[in-house]
Amino acid sequence: MAKITTWIKKHTKEFLVDILIGVFVLGLVGVGALFVWIATLDIPDLSSFEERRVQQSTKIYDRTGEILLYDLHQDVRRTIVPYENMSRHIKNATVAIEDDTFFEHAGVRPLAILRSMITNIQKGGGPFSGAGGSTITQQVIKNSILQHEKTLTRKIKEAILAFRLEQVLTKEEILAHYLNESPYGGTIYGVEEASLSFFGKRASDVTLSEAAYLASLPQLPTYYSPYGSHIDDLEKRKNLVLEKMLEHGFITQEEFDTAKNERVEFKPQVATGIRAPHFVFYIRDYLTQKYGEESLAERGLKVITTLNWELQEKAEDIVKEKALFNAKTYNAENASLVATDPTNGEILVMVGSRDYFDKEIDGNFNIALAERQPGSSFKPFVYATAFKKGYTPETVVFDLKTQFSTACEPDNFTSDDGCYSPDNYDHKFRGPVTFRNALAQSLNVPAVKALYLAGIPASIKMARDLGITTLTNQNQYGLTLVLGGGEVKLLEMVGAYGAFANEGIRHELSSVLRIEDSEGNVLEEYTPSSKQVLDPTVALQISDILSDNEARTPLFGANSPLYFPGRDVAAKTGTTNDKRDVWVIGYTPNLVVGAWAGNNDNRSMSEISGLVISPLWRAFMDVALPTRETETFNAPPRTSDTIKPILRGVWFDPVSLVTQNENNSSDSKPINVENAVAGAHSILYFVDKNDPLGPQPTNQTDPQFPLWEYPVSLWKSSLMGQMENPQN
Repeated sequence: MAKITTWIKKHTKEFLVDILIGVFVLGLVGVGALFVWIATLDIPDLSSFEERRVQQSTKIYDRTGEILLYDLHQDVRRTIVPYENMSRHIKNATVAIEDDTFFEHAGVRPLAILRSMITNIQKGGGPFSGAGGSTITQQVIKNSILQHEKTLTRKIKEAILAFRLEQVLTKEEILAHYLNESPYGGTIYGVEEASLSFFGKRASDVTLSEAAYLASLPQLPTYYSPYGSHIDDLEKRKNLVLEKMLEHGFITQEEFDTAKNERVEFKPQVATGIRAPHFVFYIRDYLTQKYGEESLAERGLKVITTLNWELQEKAEDIVKEKALFNAKTYNAENASLVATDPTNGEILVMVGSRDYFDKEIDGNFNIALAERQPGSSFKPFVYATAFKKGYTPETVVFDLKTQFSTACEPDNFTSDDGCYSPDNYDHKFRGPVTFRNALAQSLNVPAVKALYLAGIPASIKMARDLGITTLTNQNQYGLTLVLGGGEVKLLEMVGAYGAFANEGIRHELSSVLRIEDSEGNVLEEYTPSSKQVLDPTVALQISDILSDNEARTPLFGANSPLYFPGRDVAAKTGTTNDKRDVWVIGYTPNLVVGAWAGNNDNRSMSEISGLVISPLWRAFMDVALPTRETETFNAPPRTSDTIKPILRGVWFDPVSLVTQNENNSSDSKPINVENAVAGAHSILYFVDKNDPLGPQPTNQTDPQFPLWEYPVSLWKSSLMGQMENPQN
């Protein structure tokens, strides 16, 4: 047995030695093969460093493919300046944020590359799918010599050339090349051109704060553009640059504090030969996120968008004309308009301000993508949620001054000290009203009651299902949500109303029909993506109410801008309590148009939506509707006669009109106003809010019941007193 054990040990050692020798030999062969492979790579000669590769520009077209909206590189601007003519702040800021070991490494940082590969894989892409890990030297190689395909071969070429470049150029020369070649957004290349374009000064004269902004841009020049929609993120990155400079000893704490708080003014953007600029830069953001900045410069993309240039051109003229009038008349200097096709989600028109190039109103900022309070234009989402739950357009609630905070007494009709008792727009109250009339006339008190009955979480979910992405924390909203307490985007509101127009079917918003590369290969082609997010009956009920001119006449009049004789047009306005935002969103079965007016700095206006924004919206509808086929909304099913009276329009308790006689048989009282008033109660007397179609509550435990019932009792007493003393 001992001999066997000894033999096994001996031969096991020999076997392990053989394995180790084999692994070593294979390793040598592998390394040799790698070097042979590297030697065969087609590596460009560094002598071609100054020869720019040919850039094929991306071109953006309207939906016909014939109207050129923008050629992204038609006005490429680059000014080369020597290293000594660049501010030290620019150099230090760039090194601090892009490559803090630039002056120590030999061109490549293997560990940084490995970390970026791991990060890219963790994000679900390939190891080279994202940015990160490249030194400034590698970026010089990438920007000047190599094509931008994200492959292992290119990465190896990049690393080898970076190492070789460090041997033939000084660090200062490499950094100068980087700063002269880097993209700073749009057609701006090089730090000198960027300094002139953004600040009107040479690269040698920029301040520390300005330098930090410049260093922030090359990573994602489109996303961080000072003329784009991510100004807050640009500000955060600028502050990060300053923090890195402080960390690495480039600046003092005092310099950091001063630069962080300095207010920098950017010059107005210069962009020639551009149509529909807000839409174009919306498209450019999309392309950058999907294909990368480099692809926009090199792949010669032809982008056919969904934009209807004919309508866009008219919309821009209307928005500018009306906004200038509103500025003088109502202190509302800006406006925005979006139009979509609800049958497929295509964006037809996007006007982000009255004038993209108007610096006084920050015209380049795209209000269509901004988060603003929607006022009463949010109400249809709440009523749709209530209808989904079992309430109907005929459901009755009392429009009376009501306290909604359970921490306050029912007779406390204030909104002070945590109480909440909202007014209607005209400070009048109408007694019993149906959901139809309440929504059509945009009454606030019934809307708050509708939100309570529908439920805040369910209403937020409804808005999300319809395409609203900004209401991310339901715990921060209370009953004010129905009056526009949450911020939304005009573009998403128009998309959400499209689901009402399309009988509950929501199409994802689309801005691109087709994208081709320079060789005509189709990279992307639009295919409609839709989902039934709302019961068709509920969608039809909302459309029926919002297109009911008779129901909205008490508020708007019989011939308001919302009324189109002979055409089915549903519409809803919205005004925030402080008159900082006014909205109108309207639709037919094949067109949705939303418009906003206000001030970018949130100053209040002097009037409500009916005067400020409705004329603008109507002017565009008058030119847009003739281009769309005339279609009508289908009628929703009528409300069943078998459901509870309060849900079908009976605001009093029918039981109160029946008495028992001596023989225990039922006798009905005549239905008159006095008997009806005597039997009036709030809706919570008749329904469990969570089960409106279920049995009537046997005991009133709802915390809102005493708050809602109290004003009804006052209303009853007042009416009974008037009936008893008609002369009063």
